[in-house]
Amino acid sequence: MNNAGQAIHIKKEILVRIIKAFLSDDFEEQTRLIPYAMRPKGMEVPYRCCVYKERAIIKDRVIAGLGFPIEEDDETVSLAKYAKKAIERKEIDEKNLTVLQAACKGCATNRIYVTDLCQGCVARSCQTACKFGAISMVNGKSVIDDSKCKKCKMCVNACPYNAIVKITVPCEDSCPVGAIKKDETGFASIDADKCINCGRCTAACPFGAVHEKSQIIDILKAIKSNKKVIAMIAPSIAGQFPGNIYQLKSAIIAAGFDDVYEVAQGADITANNEAKEFTERMAESKEKQSEWINEWVNEGGYGENPEAGEEKTVQHFMTTSCCAGYNQLIKKHLPEIKPFVSDTGTPLYYTAQIVNKEFPDAITVFVSPCVAKRAEGFENPNVDYVMNYEELGALFVAKKIQITEMEESKYVKESSKQARNFGFSGGVAESVKASLRDESAVKPFVINGLNKESIRQLKKFATTGECEGGCNLIEVMCCEGGCIGGNATMNNQKTAKKLIDQLAANSQDIEKI
Repeated sequence: MNNAGQAIHIKKEILVRIIKAFLSDDFEEQTRLIPYAMRPKGMEVPYRCCVYKERAIIKDRVIAGLGFPIEEDDETVSLAKYAKKAIERKEIDEKNLTVLQAACKGCATNRIYVTDLCQGCVARSCQTACKFGAISMVNGKSVIDDSKCKKCKMCVNACPYNAIVKITVPCEDSCPVGAIKKDETGFASIDADKCINCGRCTAACPFGAVHEKSQIIDILKAIKSNKKVIAMIAPSIAGQFPGNIYQLKSAIIAAGFDDVYEVAQGADITANNEAKEFTERMAESKEKQSEWINEWVNEGGYGENPEAGEEKTVQHFMTTSCCAGYNQLIKKHLPEIKPFVSDTGTPLYYTAQIVNKEFPDAITVFVSPCVAKRAEGFENPNVDYVMNYEELGALFVAKKIQITEMEESKYVKESSKQARNFGFSGGVAESVKASLRDESAVKPFVINGLNKESIRQLKKFATTGECEGGCNLIEVMCCEGGCIGGNATMNNQKTAKKLIDQLAANSQDIEKI
């Protein structure tokens, strides 16, 4: 969930104003006026030094909302011209995130720091705890040598006065792959070659300086055209809006879409196909292991280790491949685990395939909880655009649509209980398990959120070919809590899961293979 507090409210207000401007008679002029409407002359400045700084930052947010990178902004170009460029745009940019340097605080460097609370105690607990010799006493106070410090926080935990603290840069600290760092100007910059589009930095920055580049104008243009536009909603959406998902379908149609498909429909296909693939892979692994044991016996071997001296690895596990952030991690940082990754398509892959078959000329829009799915959408020829939950909510506000006042509309195909549980951690593995007649064959292991430790864990599994505790199906969720913890979600996880559980309780079980 995006936890940037007031910054997220500003972002939502800007999205609503951009949509209203598009729906007005003069999109370009109404867009140009957004910073002035939000920060009129004489208004008390809530956050920055002056109204002009506030307007400059709002302008940058509008540029990102129109789908452009701030890094390439020419300050002399007006928002009216950006609005015109958005209307004329034919293709979307593959890079999904942009940094608003005007909003970036240029935080102090990540380090361990001794505060004035240090008492210079006789125990020297911090020195004793440090294994790297990074702490010395100067004028009766502890001093840390940054060149030796490994940021292990042992001294932080050892100090009886809580006098030692870790200074963090929220965006950098949240990134599991070190893709965001300060550039030569001292402000945050994203390395696209490293970025896995997890969206952690957008949620972590308390200044809202890391921003998604919205595709909302492209989607509104599609709706305004004569083409059919189909929305495909992610399973986790059931926990985000008031009303139920049948009222939500009617609300989305009222907002201008021609039809709505549950991506949970594709999740049923994913679960069944992964269950088949899992069964085949585990059987193949047993067969290989049996062959190697027979070879060893025939060669006169004995003892407890039939693979002694062998450089052979049995694939004792398979990982699910539904999380777009995890798939980006594999491509850019974890190629060694690729042989263990399921070849089955994601729920979006199968849903988009179904929609494309039924409506070959339609524009497809995936409604997503996170920025990572924008990367998947860009790679999938059956997905034209990706809209996140915040943007959909802004569209409802701009068009004055109340979901709870809508009539219910049924979906083309009802999804299973397990498919609708794909939105939270553990749900994917349980769906695969429920697809099998012999559920005991699946021993799931859930990685609930990618971080440096969980990435090291995955590397270890890939190296040994074995998962911890003899587990054989690893579910990896980039966000803690699963998709209900995505950077563009709006409800707290506890409430979101409760709403999804209520929906799932009234749904049928998945078909077993």
